[in-house]
Amino acid sequence: MSTSGSPPAAGRLGTAHILFLIVAAAAPLSAMVGTVPLAFAFGDGAGVPAAFLFAGVTLLCFSAGYAVSARRTGGSGGFYASVADGLGRPPAVAAGYLALLSYNCATIGLAGALGYFTRLVLAAHGLTVPWEWCAAVGLLLTAVLGYREIALSARVLALLMLGEIGVLAALDVAILVRHGAHALPAASFSPHTAMGPGVGVSLMFAFVSFIGFESAALYGKEARDPNRSVPRATYAAAALIAGFYALTSWLAVGAIGQDRVREVAGKQMGDLFFGLGDDFLGTAGSTMLQVLLCTSLFAATLALHSAANRYAQVLAADGLLPRPLAAEHARHRSPHRASVAQSVLTALVLAGFALAGLDPYADLTTSMLGLGTLGIVSLQALAALSVLGLRLRAGQGHWWRETLAPLLGFAGLAASVWLVVGNFDMLTGSPSEVIAALPWLLPLVALGGLVYALRLRTAHPLRYRLLGTRHTAAGPLPAPSPAQSGDRHARSQ
Repeated sequence: MSTSGSPPAAGRLGTAHILFLIVAAAAPLSAMVGTVPLAFAFGDGAGVPAAFLFAGVTLLCFSAGYAVSARRTGGSGGFYASVADGLGRPPAVAAGYLALLSYNCATIGLAGALGYFTRLVLAAHGLTVPWEWCAAVGLLLTAVLGYREIALSARVLALLMLGEIGVLAALDVAILVRHGAHALPAASFSPHTAMGPGVGVSLMFAFVSFIGFESAALYGKEARDPNRSVPRATYAAAALIAGFYALTSWLAVGAIGQDRVREVAGKQMGDLFFGLGDDFLGTAGSTMLQVLLCTSLFAATLALHSAANRYAQVLAADGLLPRPLAAEHARHRSPHRASVAQSVLTALVLAGFALAGLDPYADLTTSMLGLGTLGIVSLQALAALSVLGLRLRAGQGHWWRETLAPLLGFAGLAASVWLVVGNFDMLTGSPSEVIAALPWLLPLVALGGLVYALRLRTAHPLRYRLLGTRHTAAGPLPAPSPAQSGDRHARSQ
């Protein structure tokens, strides 16, 4: 088994492979079943489709700037490399640790949701299986696929994505056939409805439903043509997810009735789309929705597991984590040790919650996924800011890609961070003061990263200078001579 110095696993992933990896992380069916009813009930009701459209446009603006960063960094290293390129090394270290925490929390939360909902689906069909065993099977499959080459995971995710998008598309068509043009009420996009009471909550749920779409920039090393496939996959993911979420939620408004959607969603909550499936697709369609919800959660767990592994590998290669985690499998070219470490961490957390007798959804999923979501949205805002940093340092750049688009993306994402922090109890659904305090972990981790980077700048200037440069298209910078490694480099970014 080789280390991070092995030849890269290039040529394994095309644009379509990367697209499946990142759409799977957003979990379209899980978002429809779990998030949209909450947005209907606590947000602006029939105006939710407009919130999804606004979030999609904002994230397309973010993608335009992020694509600039992805091309400069070779489409690898994700937020860590992007922030290093635009804002410097100390913020990059903070972003790297923040990404590691956020993606691991999101993965753990999804693993808990997988166990919880799989247990419910099996119970509905007469099978009693503890949630711990359901989660364990899902985690075992995730660990096996995460250990192997990424192309295998991409193929598995492609099949699962086709299934969950297919059943939602069938529901959309069935609603259109029954209701015709009335299935698409124009009121959903009227200013009065779209900007009505609760619009902030709707926007919060809309933005969090896109989590993971930006992870294309972690797979540049494994892509055939990263300078093309990574930006294309990011654009395509943002457009596909936004269009699909807006259309499906719009049709749900038409099927239920724009004047009744808030009331019905408040009563049915997570059963809302299962009820629509039973009504428009029959019992078989509702059962298919239930089964595919479980596969959607597995797909999202696997996709975020893969993203978390690659952050661990990148940080380990730069000496910010134990270096053995940077190892690359000789045959699979996967971050196999980072994958094993992440699987063990997830198993330990799940076991801890199980032994404590805590609820896998109300206690585990909501807290971990809520914290991970807030961290990832914060990182998206920071990445948009890093593109603006590049523009200021260069003194010139494309007016749209490097100035206006990232500025609009940053404004929308900063507003989303503010909304999530202000409504964190609603996002997690927990009245616990401990869970309400979880967002404080994010600035604490970021501060720890900043302090550690500044310490490296003074104590280990050579190591400091290479932070964030090993994963770019051009490779690492040449090592400075002893004479060059003094104050000038020690006090560089």
